[in-house]
Amino acid sequence: MARRLAAAMNAPVVELDALNWLPDWVSLAETDPQAFEARVVEATAGEAWVLAGSYMNFTRRLCWGRLQSVVWLDLSLSLILRRVVSRSWRRWRSRELLWGTNRESFLTHLKVWSKDSLLCWALTTHKQKRRSLLAAMVDPQWAHIRFIRLTSVAEVDEFTRLIEQVARVPEPPDTQG
Repeated sequence: MARRLAAAMNAPVVELDALNWLPDWVSLAETDPQAFEARVVEATAGEAWVLAGSYMNFTRRLCWGRLQSVVWLDLSLSLILRRVVSRSWRRWRSRELLWGTNRESFLTHLKVWSKDSLLCWALTTHKQKRRSLLAAMVDPQWAHIRFIRLTSVAEVDEFTRLIEQVARVPEPPDTQG
């Protein structure tokens, strides 16, 4: 979705996972938070960009003051879990290279008790992220941000279609001079 929005806006995608993950799945956000922050600040220095990912402990502090909109995919936990399994399986089978240095380990993600498991991550962060974003939506500090909460695949598809449709509408000619 981020790539489609960025294309419609003619803006770059800032993929936070690409900024975070070092070889052998070392998390820069955990091992050197200042270096991760520097990467985020540099990547979002331009006038327009689309952030892909959350990393709210960082982005809220570093980026939210400059945001116009947050598009929140508030999908059901069951759908998220199915997508994590499906995507991890596909990446593992294809040996897809992720962020230039890493490959999925499908069995790792099935170990829901492991902190390295994406299933564990989804299970343990879903409710907390929802609470945090619901609170942010009513926090006066973030009143300048338009929160767009999409709660179904149909809503995500429709929103993306509308954004792409609006992007294709030509601007009116400049009649001022």
